[in-house]
Amino acid sequence: MHAMTQPQEPIAYGCYRHPNVPTYIRCQRCGRPICGNCMISAAVGFQCPDCVSAGARQTRQNQGPYGGARSRDPRLTSIVLIGLNAAVWVAILLTGGANSWLANLLSLVPAGRCDSVSQPNSYYPDLPAAACIAFRDGNWQPGVASGAWWQLITNAFTHIEVWHIGLNMLALWFLGPGLEQALGRVRFLAVYFVGALAGSASVMWLSDPSDMTLGASGAIFGLLGALLVIAYKVRGDVRNVLIWLGINVAFTFMGNGISWQGHLGGLIGGALATAIIVYAPKQNRSRLQLAGIIGTFVLLAVLIGVRVAQLA
Repeated sequence: MHAMTQPQEPIAYGCYRHPNVPTYIRCQRCGRPICGNCMISAAVGFQCPDCVSAGARQTRQNQGPYGGARSRDPRLTSIVLIGLNAAVWVAILLTGGANSWLANLLSLVPAGRCDSVSQPNSYYPDLPAAACIAFRDGNWQPGVASGAWWQLITNAFTHIEVWHIGLNMLALWFLGPGLEQALGRVRFLAVYFVGALAGSASVMWLSDPSDMTLGASGAIFGLLGALLVIAYKVRGDVRNVLIWLGINVAFTFMGNGISWQGHLGGLIGGALATAIIVYAPKQNRSRLQLAGIIGTFVLLAVLIGVRVAQLA
């Protein structure tokens, strides 16, 4: 038997600058209690005025906390990415929507597949390219293993359903600017494209070779991984990030036709790239970050190359 104890109520402490004002909030950097008038919003959680001033003194005026130049407008990159996704979506709608040749060209198919001419939404599984071309009702759709290497990236900008692009771009708008403010534009883009490519690598290995995968979800999950790593690095409240991540994971497995493979790969890739950036030592930080990110891309390329060799 275990003795039952009453749960303890949270204790309110006096603000370190205004001792007569009780508060439950603490600075994410030094841990001192801060009231509503003293707390300053940070990338994750709140900081006290002293820690914000100390951070400003330690960081050069135009340099971000993890190196590189600060973005003058941290929303700009997300706006451009949203615009690119929207432009591709409109082009797909104008060329046939679900039956668009452009969607087939840009979406990720690991090995390629033989689509049916008479029934555009159907395909013949396990039918190789030569047999498909000779087949009267066959229309060969090339994949990565059959030479369509661009699909590894273009699938992350490809959407058909309006709800799909709507949810992905809404998530990008909420996650992107804050992360760019913390990482800087170049490092933010590195995390975004590592997440996208890692999602594609995961699809190559874990999905059916004839399945078609499209959407920016791998890159978006990469941003979720980045947010989790930064929250842990600055000792922020990771519970909110984990709750948001848990909701997205549940939606992934509850939804129909959603690529859990791409989400898993994107999450791992984004977290790895961000860890390389935020944990690089200050001495030679930029060089170490560059080497780490390039090494991650090389590792993903090797993994994809090995899988292509198997499928070919």
